[in-house]
Amino acid sequence: VQLVESGGGLVQAGGSLRLSCAASGSTFSINIMGWYRQAPGKQRELVATITSGGGNTNYADSVKGRFTISRDSAKSTMYLQMNSLKPEDTAVYYCNAWSLTLGYWGQGTQVTVSS
Repeated sequence: VQLVESGGGLVQAGGSLRLSCAASGSTFSINIMGWYRQAPGKQRELVATITSGGGNTNYADSVKGRFTISRDSAKSTMYLQMNSLKPEDTAVYYCNAWSLTLGYWGQGTQVTVSS
C-alpha cells in the first residue's frame, strides 16, 4: 500500500484546510486509516482515525469539533477537513493505514498556522 498526502500549506489562525490521502496498491486489505501529526521537538500524535467503510471515527480531544475525518472508498482517498485552525495545530501531518498485520505511512504534508 502506498499513501500520498496533499493539501498542506500556510494559513492564518481561524482558517481552514483540507488534507487528502490517496491510497494505492492493495487497498482492499486496509481496515483502518488515520491522520497523525508531529510538531517540531514533539512526539508524533494521533489526530483522528476512521474504520473501513467510514462507520466509526475517533478524534483527539484537541481537535474535536474542529476537524472532520472522512473516507471515499471508491476513490481510495481519505480526507481531513480542518476548521478553526490554531497555531498549535502547526505540524507535519501524516496519513496512516493498517491492514491486519502491516502498517503504512505517507511522507507527510506540512501545515503551518500563523497567529
